[in-house]
Amino acid sequence: MHVSPAMAACEAPPVMEARRWVEGVSFPAGRPLINVSQAAPVEPPPMALREAMAQAVMEDESAHLYGPVLGLPELRAEVAAQVSADYRGRIAPGQVAITAGCNQAFAAAMSTLAGPGDEVLLPTPWYFNHKMWLDMASVRAVPLPPGPGLIPRVEDAGAALTERTRAIVLVTPNNPAGVEYPAETVAAFAELARATGLALIVDETYRDFDSRPGAPHALFERDDWDETVIQLYSFSKAYRLTGHRVGAMVASQAQLAQVEKFLDTVAICPPQIGQRAALWGMRNLRQWLAGERAEILDRRAAIGEAFGETSGALAAQGWRLDGVGAYFAYVRHPFDAPSDALARRLVAEAGVLCLPGTMFMPEDGGHAHLRLAFANVDRAGIGRLADRLAAVTGPRLASRAGSV
Repeated sequence: MHVSPAMAACEAPPVMEARRWVEGVSFPAGRPLINVSQAAPVEPPPMALREAMAQAVMEDESAHLYGPVLGLPELRAEVAAQVSADYRGRIAPGQVAITAGCNQAFAAAMSTLAGPGDEVLLPTPWYFNHKMWLDMASVRAVPLPPGPGLIPRVEDAGAALTERTRAIVLVTPNNPAGVEYPAETVAAFAELARATGLALIVDETYRDFDSRPGAPHALFERDDWDETVIQLYSFSKAYRLTGHRVGAMVASQAQLAQVEKFLDTVAICPPQIGQRAALWGMRNLRQWLAGERAEILDRRAAIGEAFGETSGALAAQGWRLDGVGAYFAYVRHPFDAPSDALARRLVAEAGVLCLPGTMFMPEDGGHAHLRLAFANVDRAGIGRLADRLAAVTGPRLASRAGSV
């Protein structure tokens, strides 16, 4: 049977590929696998939220029917109100769409912006599902190399623009690198997009775990923000709703009118129970979410300590922490081996499952890095992870300076 050339050329799902590496591998009871491959909570939602969801299942008959394509009006209004308050802006409910997860929000936005042969700028290292969707849609992903601190530079973006460019994508806090883009960097990209008539897509899936107090950028403070900016968000990480697929998009009403066509064709409406769960969480779990954020920030600190230059074994062996934040650590390994081969070795030799940097870069890139997603590894577990990595042996490089 014929397969679309664009689909055939698209890479396999990286997380699913990594899961296959552990098939047939036994891990001793006293040394279980440390899985830092996927950036998703594995615990269920808090009990109070599960009870609210159960109540919706049993008592709300409309929860079992099709709903509005752009989402529950109450949830759209709540997102508009909270984003307006958190970002000191003015977002109307009609500028919010609810989607079946943030990946669908990205796909929907891109489907309204770019078609075959068009170009979209993706800073590297990139989120692989963004690259995969563009490949499927025959849209060229133009890699934007990182500057110091893995922060993209607006001057590089300006130089990469062509008549086929339709959008620029930023992910902050970044997946896979964890870095939080400075507000001035985000503002500079918005100015570039505004001046050139492009869309700026800002994926803030992990904004609830940003270490900075207050709004991470000021994009929504402009009255004309919706002429340029499309913000994406996921409820999965904040409220542990990964299996219920709930995301959000904030954009102009005109853009959402086009998005509605895509969403109606693909899913008809976002999952009803997940939407009700997200709404209840937004209204009732702010304090609980603050505790979740504090825990993630503590784990971030533990990663920094484990890889710190004065901390001991890892730094002495040549490991380097190039990026950390939200759920992620992006680490530079010291071995004379590409990261994709090393990641497979770590399963058997260290009992660690992680993703290689090659999954987040164009071909022939990413060989020096590994992504460690520590959302499900507490401080003690991070210590065990560091011990296992420090025990890995093999030919090493004296330096990988400048290699990304």
